Amino acid sequence: MTARPPAPTPPAVTSEEAPAAPRDTAAPGRRDAEATKAAILTAARYFLARQGHAGITLKAVAERAGVSPPLILKYFGSKDALFARVMSFEADAAGLFEAPLPELGRHMVRHVLRSQLDRGTDPVLRIVFAPLHGERGEVLRANFRVQVTERLADRLTGPDAALRAELAVGVLLGLSAMYGLARGPRLRASAIEDIVARYAPAVQSQLTPLPG
Repeated sequence: MTARPPAPTPPAVTSEEAPAAPRDTAAPGRRDAEATKAAILTAARYFLARQGHAGITLKAVAERAGVSPPLILKYFGSKDALFARVMSFEADAAGLFEAPLPELGRHMVRHVLRSQLDRGTDPVLRIVFAPLHGERGEVLRANFRVQVTERLADRLTGPDAALRAELAVGVLLGLSAMYGLARGPRLRASAIEDIVARYAPAVQSQLTPLPG
């Protein structure tokens, strides 16, 4: 009998098009708590990129995460507390900036691509959806400013650090959007290290002060 060839590996998806998690039929106490929290946060991010905060229900988030609404309340307390976590960039910035300054541009580009490809999330892309959320969009912008651009500026040396930090993050957001939203076919077909080699200098050029 001829052996059947293995099924092809499905293509990776991004945080904007990630499929809903399968419903977990095991008792909640037996499911890994951190994995459950991560699934809930990923589901909340999914809806945050598609509709205003007021229109998102815990039931919808729970269905997408494969859990029950009471489990969300158990871990996060309320819908507002859940989305306060989703609207924070604190944890994302810690990973995004975790490299020495001379290598930071390469690390940031690689981190964005790996986050989208391997984990189906992006550390900064949700800022582009701030206009969807009315007054809460201002919270998202304020968090982004303090936790991302100002945090980066504090690490930079030389003149115009705040401006250069905003420019560097702006360059990075362009890559995030092209990879995760526009889904550029040539970009997504390229090896990550090839993209890093091409794109990181544009980010690093803002992180390093001009000579003279």
